[in-house]
Amino acid sequence: MKKAVLVVVTAAAVIGAALIPSSGRPVVAATSGTTVASPPGFGSALSSVKQLSWQTNAAVNALAVAGNTVYAGGLFTRIRQPGKPAGQGDAARTYVAAFNRSTGAPTRFAPKLNGAVWAIASSPDGKRVVIGGDFTTVNGVKRNHVAMFDVATGQLTAGWDPSVATRVKAIAISGNSVYLGGSFGRVDNKERNRLAAVTLDKGILLPWDPDADDEVYAIDLNDNGTRVFVGGAFSELKNVDHWALAMVNTTDGAAFAMPAAAAIPEPSFDCTSTVRDIDTLGGKVFVANAGSGLGCYDGVLAADSTTGKLLWQNNCLGATEAIQAIGNWLYKGSHAHDCSRDGGFKDGTGTHHLLVESTINGKLGPWHPTTDAGGTTLVGPLAFASGGNDLWVGGEFVKVNGTIQEGLARFTNTPGGATPAVPAAPKGSSTRAGKAAISFPTVVDADNIALTYTLFRGTTKLASWKLSSYPWSKPTVTSFTDVRLPSGQTLSYRVQVSDGRNVRNGAVTPVKIR
Repeated sequence: MKKAVLVVVTAAAVIGAALIPSSGRPVVAATSGTTVASPPGFGSALSSVKQLSWQTNAAVNALAVAGNTVYAGGLFTRIRQPGKPAGQGDAARTYVAAFNRSTGAPTRFAPKLNGAVWAIASSPDGKRVVIGGDFTTVNGVKRNHVAMFDVATGQLTAGWDPSVATRVKAIAISGNSVYLGGSFGRVDNKERNRLAAVTLDKGILLPWDPDADDEVYAIDLNDNGTRVFVGGAFSELKNVDHWALAMVNTTDGAAFAMPAAAAIPEPSFDCTSTVRDIDTLGGKVFVANAGSGLGCYDGVLAADSTTGKLLWQNNCLGATEAIQAIGNWLYKGSHAHDCSRDGGFKDGTGTHHLLVESTINGKLGPWHPTTDAGGTTLVGPLAFASGGNDLWVGGEFVKVNGTIQEGLARFTNTPGGATPAVPAAPKGSSTRAGKAAISFPTVVDADNIALTYTLFRGTTKLASWKLSSYPWSKPTVTSFTDVRLPSGQTLSYRVQVSDGRNVRNGAVTPVKIR
C-alpha cells in the first residue's frame, strides 16, 4: 500500500505458463477467426527494457510516487543525464530530487538539505510528500529529520515541523497519520522509541507508541488502514518478544498476533536476519529480509494482511533490500545468489540483483534485467516505487543492463519488451535413407520464460514447441526427425523463436539427405 499500484490483467493470464516448465512436445497453432489482442512481449507486469531516466552520483535510498512525479532521496548531491558518465551533463540536487514519471527527466524541485535522506512517502491524495533522514535543515529552515513538501508547488510546508531526535529510516502515510520509524528515541521531546506517529495536517504527535527496542527499517499499512506492519532489527515491542516483524494497531501501537513472524529465524551466534522492506497489496503483506552470516535467511514471505497467517515463504540467499507488488507479481531487489531451495538457480551462477516472484506462491518469474553492485555496499538495488504501470529502482549501482546508469533506473509496461536471443543454426544429419535428424538448443529472453520455437524446412513449418529457459540454466536441446524425404537432395533447416510479439530467426543448416 505504500506505493500506488494497478492490477495488470496480462499478468494473471501468463502466470501459469510462465512458472511451469513446458513438456517439450510439439504444439498445434491456434485456429483462425479469433481476434486476440497483441501480447506485450513480456511475461510479467513489466518489460525488462530500461527506459530513459536521469541518474545520480551516489546511492538512492528511498523512492515514492505522487501522481506523475517520482521523488528520490539518498546520499547523492548531483544528478545527470541518461547514459552520461560521472561529471558530464549534471546538475546540483542535495540528497533529494524529483523526476517526471513519464519521461524520467528532473523537475525544478531542488531543496537544499544538510544531510542524507533515507525515507520518502506520499500522501494518499498525492498532494504532499514527506521525507525523513539525517538532515536538520531544509533550505536553511530547521527541520529535525523529517519534513513535508507541497507536491504542486515544491515548497516546504510551513508549520509542519515535528522534531525527531535522530535518523528517520521509514515512513508510511494513512488517513491523517504519518508513521515514522528509525533509530530515534524522542519526538517533540517526548519518549518514542524508534516508532512514532504524527498528524498529516499539523504534525502533532499522536499516542501511537509500539516502543521498539532496536532500529526500525520498514513500515506499511494494509489496504484498509487497520493494521500497521513494522520491521527491522528489534526483538521487543512494549517489552514483549517480537523479533524483526510485527503487526500493530493504529491507536496505541499494541501488537496483534502475527503467526507469519515466526517464519523469520530468531538471532543466533552466526545468523541475524532483519526486515528491510514491507509492501502490501490486496489482502496480502510481503516482507523482505536480509541476513548476516553464511546461509542466514535472506528471503521473502507473504502473509494475510488481516490475520497475519503465513501464505508462503521463499528462501533465496542474498539480502533482499526492496520489494514492490504489482498485480500478480512481486518485484525484488537483492543480491540473490542461491535460490536452489526453491527450485531456482544454484550458487555459482552469479548475483541476480533484479528478479520477480509470483505473489501467489513466491516462485521465480519472467523478469531478468541486470544491475551491478557499485559503491561500498555491493548490494545494488535498495529502493523501489511504482505508479502501477512502472517500476523505479534506486540503489548503489553504476550500470543497468550493461550500460551506464548510476543510482536510478526506470522500467515500464510499454509493449515490446526484450527480444529473445537469436537461435543457433540447428544441428542436422542424415544417416538413414529419407530421414533427417535435427536438433536445436533453447535461448534466453530477459522478460519471458516460455518461448515458442518453430522448426522450418525451407519455408515449410514442421513443428512448434513451447519451451522454458532461464538465464542461469544450461540450454535444453530439442530433437526432431524429418521423414519421407527425397534421397540425394540437400535441404535447409532453420529455427524461429518468438515471445508472442518479437520474432528472431536463426541461421540455416543444409542437410544432404541419404
